Amino acid sequence: MAVLLETSLGDIAIDLYPDEAPKECLNFIKLCKIKYYNYCAFHRVLKNFIAQTGDPTATGRGGESVWGKIDQFKSKNKENTLRYYPKPETNRLKHKKYGLISMTNNGGDMHGSQFFLTLGENLDSLDGRHSVFGEIAEESYDVLRSINDAYCDDNGRPYQDIRIRHTIILDDPFEDMPGLDRLIPEKSPEPTEEQLKTVRIADDEALNDNEGMTVEEVEQLQRQKVAKAQATILEMVGDIADADMAPPENVLFVCQLNAITTAEDLELIFSRFGKIVSCHIVLDWKTQDSLQYGFVEFENTKDAEEAYFKMDNVLIDDRRIHVNFCQSVSKANYFFPKRYSKGGKETDKLELKDKKKKDGYEMVFDDDNGPGYKAKQRSRDEFRRRSRSPRRDRDRRDDRDRHRDRERSRDKGRERHRDRDRRDKDRSRDRDRDRR
Repeated sequence: MAVLLETSLGDIAIDLYPDEAPKECLNFIKLCKIKYYNYCAFHRVLKNFIAQTGDPTATGRGGESVWGKIDQFKSKNKENTLRYYPKPETNRLKHKKYGLISMTNNGGDMHGSQFFLTLGENLDSLDGRHSVFGEIAEESYDVLRSINDAYCDDNGRPYQDIRIRHTIILDDPFEDMPGLDRLIPEKSPEPTEEQLKTVRIADDEALNDNEGMTVEEVEQLQRQKVAKAQATILEMVGDIADADMAPPENVLFVCQLNAITTAEDLELIFSRFGKIVSCHIVLDWKTQDSLQYGFVEFENTKDAEEAYFKMDNVLIDDRRIHVNFCQSVSKANYFFPKRYSKGGKETDKLELKDKKKKDGYEMVFDDDNGPGYKAKQRSRDEFRRRSRSPRRDRDRRDDRDRHRDRERSRDKGRERHRDRDRRDKDRSRDRDRDRR
């Protein structure tokens, strides 16, 4: 026996348990038959817990059983109708699986029309209070995941409506109770005025986050999203400590410098805007020649902003420099994540030296007191100990001797080839002279 719920996010196929929960299955399937659930919203979605629906008022306090609907039609008096029916005293079905469907307890051990879908496993807190009467087919799990990922407010109500649009009964083994035939509509009914009032953002409304924005604003938003995604990737691989980390606002990047411009010259020129904490020009590590760019760090951000506006494209040592705010976060003080360590302990702790060198910023170095440093020291000591063994020294001397002998034999071969070439040239010259 099965029922198909057509929702705004996709179809949900439900397999019912008539033998274990006959009254709940009877109530649910007959309510589907009279199209009671049409246009009902999922008014409560708790991530990885439950998704609750079945209340036409979308408040969590409405809904009634199929017997209540029949009694209401007969008596024409809503106050004297039987809205709920008692929940079974025993139900051996537990909320252990993902994708179960269970009838909701109204707080007085009674059931009406509201039910929920489980979005997690081993929900033991629901056992004994609510009644499981079916499960969702695995092919509909994608719809459950979409419901689970919905954006909700503090009360669990999705901002954009998720609604049951239609119910289809694929198999109904129960006989209709007296008076039900008068409640079965000829076609799917339109939503009532009460249901239309519950609309927050329509389930079929196309959301456009860029509505009312200019092209420049949309492009800027896209660039921010791309930058955020790239920062998240860098955080995942451990290159930065936090994706929200921002570069300092008091450090300027200066490039297109003349090779003869020194850090002292740069500090003297920029010091007119405010107190400078550090100033350096990056040098080639091997030749110590200027790479023609550097960094100027001010004590406060206001001085850095003023220098940025007034020093860009200024002529220094016959070169027009370019000034911008530094985008580097290398000076941030952080440790690599523990996922890069063995056994949950960090093997190579890293620290950032806060002290400034006169010739520039320091980079990240191994902690001299950390276990990584001690391991490297042991490796160097072991290498030195092995390198001083007599046998290894003798082998090295033999290798040098063999290499020297090979080089000498190659030199002798080259000499023989050169002598042969000279003799051939001399013979050719003598033959030419005799012919003349």
